[in-house]
Amino acid sequence: MKSFQSHKILPEHAGLTVENYLKQVLQQSGRKLQKLTRQKGLFLNGKPVYLQRQLKANDTLRVLVLEDADYGVQPEPGNIEILYDDDYLLVVNKPPYQLVHPTGQTTSGTLANHLAYHLANRAIISTIRPIHRLDRDTSGCVIFAKNASSQTLLEQQLKDRTLKRGYLAAVNGHIQPPSGTINAPIGPHAKLPNRRAVSPQGEPAITHYHTITKFADMSLLELTLDTGRTHQIRVHLSHLGHPIFGDKMYGTRSPLISRQALHASTVSFEHLVSKELITVTAPLPADFKRLIDSCNQPLRE
Repeated sequence: MKSFQSHKILPEHAGLTVENYLKQVLQQSGRKLQKLTRQKGLFLNGKPVYLQRQLKANDTLRVLVLEDADYGVQPEPGNIEILYDDDYLLVVNKPPYQLVHPTGQTTSGTLANHLAYHLANRAIISTIRPIHRLDRDTSGCVIFAKNASSQTLLEQQLKDRTLKRGYLAAVNGHIQPPSGTINAPIGPHAKLPNRRAVSPQGEPAITHYHTITKFADMSLLELTLDTGRTHQIRVHLSHLGHPIFGDKMYGTRSPLISRQALHASTVSFEHLVSKELITVTAPLPADFKRLIDSCNQPLRE
């Protein structure tokens, strides 16, 4: 059975042809447009439509979802926590110590493998398309697009910064000022190939932070990103002298937690059809909760 995505035409897009709407708004390639016309995959207000038809405000354009042939990874059984699910995307809560997708010599046991199995059990064939990444030891929200069109639109939101990601981090000491912005370029480490470092020759990197709670020797921070550099939060906080608890790469090991205490707590984005703001929250994992509980009582100011 064929699947379609519906798009209500907004007033600012009135007057565009179907072809221009598909290319400019939905970011469809010319090759995909050819496939859609060959497969009779375009309907305007319930009727077949040609590419040169002009659109009006409040029209409904239905676009065929071009089917995927496979998952792109080997489906494997495993626990997976779906935080949000619609016709266009999923948000999954990644546990710590797991890769988002196969890389290098690791070809199994990843979040992508388990998601493929979850979809296969529902008789859904969809190439696994993560929109962003998290480090192996970082927990929390990861967005996966269900088709190529959704992937293109979500990646555009990421580029336009309408797709936002929020993080929680437990750091050593008390950062001053309690809220602020870290604007420091990040590039490869001069001596260690697996690491990144603040460098004048690096790429622009901007991190916003806000102190939620201060403990005796630790602070709980809320962070958002304007850029998505590798290890960005970890590098920036270490650069300020407040590395994340348990971050053995950019700080020191901790007996209180066996990984960096970093959690992708929220994602927010515009719904791909209704344009309403969707915010999804991932609960704090058990090891992070234990770290907070093990600290002294919060300092009162």
